[in-house]
Amino acid sequence: QVQLSESGGGLVQPGGSLKLSCAVSPSTISTTTMGWYRKVPGSQRELVVRLANWGDEYEDSVKGRASAAIDTAKNSLSLQMDSLKPDDTGIYYCFGHFFGQDIFGEGTLVIVSS
Repeated sequence: QVQLSESGGGLVQPGGSLKLSCAVSPSTISTTTMGWYRKVPGSQRELVVRLANWGDEYEDSVKGRASAAIDTAKNSLSLQMDSLKPDDTGIYYCFGHFFGQDIFGEGTLVIVSS
């Protein structure tokens, strides 16, 4: 059974940066689609970024501030976010497409506040 585990969340001041990580076990992630969703308070879960063979897709509000990358050697996915805003507050979930379905981690909480 594939498991995804996020880390790196926490409290950060507006304008600050944060790097989230997602460890995948036991499958390898060299060719699958992966990305990040977030659940913002009072809103539905939204896609932050999708990395796929056909191209990368970033949500409009994070374009230019977010960068996701897959590290095949470490079997992990990361999300670097800069110039954070209070609206970025939420629970961030990584996901990967394995064996015909999207599998999600438990999430990591990001709070952007002064």
